[in-house]
Amino acid sequence: MDANQESRRNPFGMDEECPNCPVLEESREQVVHGYGDVGADFMFVGEIPGPTADREGVPFAGSDRLFDILADLGLVDGEDGEGPAVENVFLTGLTRCHHPGRGPTDDEIRNCEPFLNAEVRMINPEILVPVGQRALRELGKEHTTTPAEEFDDDDHATTIRGRGFELVPMVDPAEMTDDQATEFVGHFRDLMDSDYRQTKGRRGR
Repeated sequence: MDANQESRRNPFGMDEECPNCPVLEESREQVVHGYGDVGADFMFVGEIPGPTADREGVPFAGSDRLFDILADLGLVDGEDGEGPAVENVFLTGLTRCHHPGRGPTDDEIRNCEPFLNAEVRMINPEILVPVGQRALRELGKEHTTTPAEEFDDDDHATTIRGRGFELVPMVDPAEMTDDQATEFVGHFRDLMDSDYRQTKGRRGR
């Protein structure tokens, strides 16, 4: 699987007609694969595409709070023809198809797991940002030794040592207070100013 950085949208050319979840085939407008910089140090992983993401094909589209945070951190600079002009960031999700009435089922997360695993493997980020509790539990289970039930909102804007990655959880932007947004920006800015890069054979930027 090769990256096509001529496009930020689905740069790994993943299946855009995925038939693995028949219910979601009926509810989605499109499959929303990852979006952003294939050489990113920072990967933000949400739970499920919202209605705006489903229309636009960009994970987290419609989340003004999240993109305001990225802009404050110097990781997004306006828009281009595809969507947000993100740099050093890759945006993706546990699942790829919108459902208007519920979150993803365990089966749907398992069906999408190969897509997420491939993105993580290809990008090899330094920092994983689980956005929301479901993403934190799933990524924590996969990449740390901490039992999933021990993760909660108190982990927001902290750094959790993982296996090969550090995790910096973020509460759901739709429920985030101004104080929590400020706390995340401050913690993440400190992290960006630190020597956060691991020694794990990363390609040069």
